[in-house]
Amino acid sequence: MNYLLLQQQYKAESLFGRYITLKHIEPLLAKHPTTIVGHSVLGKPIYQLVLGSGKTKIFMWSQMHGNEGTTTKALFDLINFLHSDTKESEVLLNAFTFCLLPMLNPDGAELYTRENANLVDLNRDAQNLTQPESKVLRQVFEAFQPDYCYNLHDQRTIFGVADSGNPATVSFLAPAYNENRDINDVRTKAMSVIATMNDVLQQLIPNQVGRFDDSFNINCVGDTFQFLEVPTILFEAGHFPGDYEREETRKYIFTALLSGIQYLHENDVVDNKNDDYLKIPQNKVVFYDFVYKNVKINYDGKEKIINFAAQYKEVLNKEKVTFEARIAQIDHLESYFGHQVIDAQGEIYLDNLTNFPNIEQKADFYLGKNIKIVNGLIKN
Repeated sequence: MNYLLLQQQYKAESLFGRYITLKHIEPLLAKHPTTIVGHSVLGKPIYQLVLGSGKTKIFMWSQMHGNEGTTTKALFDLINFLHSDTKESEVLLNAFTFCLLPMLNPDGAELYTRENANLVDLNRDAQNLTQPESKVLRQVFEAFQPDYCYNLHDQRTIFGVADSGNPATVSFLAPAYNENRDINDVRTKAMSVIATMNDVLQQLIPNQVGRFDDSFNINCVGDTFQFLEVPTILFEAGHFPGDYEREETRKYIFTALLSGIQYLHENDVVDNKNDDYLKIPQNKVVFYDFVYKNVKINYDGKEKIINFAAQYKEVLNKEKVTFEARIAQIDHLESYFGHQVIDAQGEIYLDNLTNFPNIEQKADFYLGKNIKIVNGLIKN
């Protein structure tokens, strides 16, 4: 199956970029029978969409963190495929029942924040269930009684695949279910699906798939559901080179979703693929958006060569996310990579402030007289 071709064919074209809210998805949901299963802190509806009539039940939720919309885009691409009236989609709808919460945190989505309107991280509220959105998620989980759970997220551009110098474009995790991070039959099922998805993705984005840290935290939703003996898979949509709108990454999340579902359809998931799962390199914080090398500065009256880094901050401005580059680190970059690396070749750093890069300062400066940096990038 050509997953990238299918994604292109069934892409939800109206969803684009980083800012995905109820306003964007409600016209798409209107095409399908949906149920409002609860409301957010600010009274926004939380929609449930159920597809298929098969024995195996898969529960998926996206935008638990409001500013993580890449998987929501991929989820609607998958919905379009499942409604394509093709032989392939018909087979899956007869084999599976899908329960989808495409946007669990609509308040956070509108505000473009990780937390909900009460400033609570819903992924740390799985035990106390203090928030209405957390209660909805748990109630749907208990009513649907899924065989598998897919927990859909985005991760920041800081993550790489171990020390490879490659960005972690997609990352997975089969969460732990206890402090010892033991592997039981439930967790083995999640690992097997992840290993299969990784095999497919390696053909498309080799060495750009990571494995998320599995430290146990019962307050996290994935850890809780795994503890409750439902195989749970964490998806993390990360950075693809140059793709800050996450439109390329979206393709690979769609690929992972569909290839994993196919694997579940074609196999009884009795094979132990734990070793294949554990061979996936771990995520590591090793990237900045920009690294500037061999920059000359005047320091206490002496010339000195330094390296420094800048990182984008995502800022919501008139319903659009803009990327503002700010100085994030000065020297001590031996273990870090840059998504973009600019070698100053000894040119002197100049700006309109102190002629020295300061943390949190906007990345607007000169390297010598001829190289102008605006918002992190060389301005031609």
